[in-house]
Amino acid sequence: MAITPGMTAGGKAAPSSAGLTKEEKKVIFASSLGTVFEWYDFYLYGSLAAIIAKQFFIGDPTTTFIFALMAFAAGFIVRPFGALVFGRLGDMIGRKYTFLITILIMGASTFLVGLLPSHAQIGIAAPIILVSLRILQGLALGGEYGGAATYVAEHAPEGKRGFFTAWIQTTATMGLFLSLLVILGVRTAIGEEEFQAWGWRIPFLVSVILLGISVWIRLSMNESPAFAKMKAEGKTSKAPLTEAFLKPKNAKIVILALVGLTMGQAVVWYTGQFYALFFLTQTLKIDGATANILIAISLLLATPFFIFFGSLSDRIGRKWIILGGCLIAAATYFPIFKAITHYGNPALETAIQTSPVVVVADPNTCSFQVDATGTKKFPSSCDIATRMLTAASVSYNRIDAPAGTVAAIKVGDKEFTSFNAVMTPDNLNFDAASKAREAALKKEVSGALKTAGYPEKADPAAINKPMLVLLLFILVIYVTMVYGPIAAMLVEMFPTRIRYSSMSLPYHIGNGWFGGLLPTTAFALVAFKGDIYYGLWYPIVVALITFVIGALFVRETKDNNIYAQD
Repeated sequence: MAITPGMTAGGKAAPSSAGLTKEEKKVIFASSLGTVFEWYDFYLYGSLAAIIAKQFFIGDPTTTFIFALMAFAAGFIVRPFGALVFGRLGDMIGRKYTFLITILIMGASTFLVGLLPSHAQIGIAAPIILVSLRILQGLALGGEYGGAATYVAEHAPEGKRGFFTAWIQTTATMGLFLSLLVILGVRTAIGEEEFQAWGWRIPFLVSVILLGISVWIRLSMNESPAFAKMKAEGKTSKAPLTEAFLKPKNAKIVILALVGLTMGQAVVWYTGQFYALFFLTQTLKIDGATANILIAISLLLATPFFIFFGSLSDRIGRKWIILGGCLIAAATYFPIFKAITHYGNPALETAIQTSPVVVVADPNTCSFQVDATGTKKFPSSCDIATRMLTAASVSYNRIDAPAGTVAAIKVGDKEFTSFNAVMTPDNLNFDAASKAREAALKKEVSGALKTAGYPEKADPAAINKPMLVLLLFILVIYVTMVYGPIAAMLVEMFPTRIRYSSMSLPYHIGNGWFGGLLPTTAFALVAFKGDIYYGLWYPIVVALITFVIGALFVRETKDNNIYAQD
């Protein structure tokens, strides 16, 4: 048997030497750099969604609605399918070439968005092509993470897998920073009017340079020693998906990896980095620039802790760091977010305490308003009232009324009667008369709320920025706890022959679906209950489920032999 560099005759990684070798640095740098660029490409769409919508989603209401829904959801929904497709390839032909393919697909898709003619130029073909490119981006991202994490872990010396793979965990944050930096630079250089007209394409086109660098670096890399050894021995899997998901022993581990690890990790990550921003801008009405700066500072301060917790997991184990992060987050989310309100918009906090709002409605007309696109209409009088209040960041109590009662909003001693809207024939929007009634009701309610002390937006002079940075930093520390060691642990849970497939699927179901749907689900919970903090129950419950399942059934992995075939 040929012994690959970094391996002992027994097939295990050789003990680590002091410092990183040149090859080890290259592995970490190349894998991380490519993954940063993939996240850069993925985040560009989200950062420029408002501008992209104006360019491509133009036409009749039905077309606009369908493609808005598909474009928003596609990137998240298809990630697990990308994990299956590229995970299978990675376990059959190798890690190196598979995640070389994923970056080519991601880079080409992003570059083509920058060249894509608008709806005004080519009609309905524009949104169809855009959605198709977005799907390709999601598929590529589904294959990239598992490939990078597996490749790095299989190169890591014994006792350093957590440290090595933790660098991969920083890439989502760095990709977000890079996308925002490029967008800001282009906006500043050419001006807002030009950026809206054509300059938004530049960040997409610039990605071809990043793609070229990544491909050049990855072509110079070697296959991972674990896969090379397995291939030399003729032990690669002929049907990795069948082995990973249809054999009871492996399927059980996949389910445990999802429910006992990645599901909780995902909601803690999305709460700390995405829902926190949503809460600042949508609930507390802090202006977008200030909120983004606050989040950016907290991310910069906390990013080194990805490496810290990854390295710590090499010494004390990975399981309890991840589960500890889930438990601490679940226990402290309510006080932290209430403190964020106190320091971010104290006037809103005071108004909620001193001027309670009541909605009186037939409970059978109050629905759970899950709306992935922000465009779905809910025509019942209760839903119109509760959605209006939730959008204004107003907490309310709901009192049940007899069946058939039209909902009413009470603000202090004033009462406003809602209405049941009439939908357009395509069932996608309110008719003209209902839109007019909605606008009139909103004006009346807004005036009463203003009189009662509810602010339309946060007062910049009242924002305690240092305290907000501290609180946001704590939220991101939770992210680093659950996310820093997760790649190493997922790699170590599965045998080499099906590792790429097995680890990728639970990761992307957890992060793409449970994490990606967090803002939508949280908003629906808030609108349903009438409490601006009620949406936190979603990440809290999911994190606690992961803690219990993980504590009882998931085994520690840090000393596992990752060269094992079964």
